[in-house]
Amino acid sequence: MKNFLLIREIYLEAFRNLGHYLVKSYFKAFSWFCFASFLIVLYAFLFRISTGFAFD
Repeated sequence: MKNFLLIREIYLEAFRNLGHYLVKSYFKAFSWFCFASFLIVLYAFLFRISTGFAFD
C-alpha cells in the first residue's frame, strides 16, 4: 500500500504545476494510454508463457 501511495503522489506531483489545461489533459491521457498499453503487453506475455509458447 505504501508503494501505491508513493506512485500516486509522484503522479499527482508531476501534473500539479504543468501549465496550460490542454497540455495538462494531453499528458494525463498519454500517461494513461502508456500504462494501459504496458498492461496489455504484460498480459500477452504472461498468456504466451502460460500456454507454453516457444520463444525461439
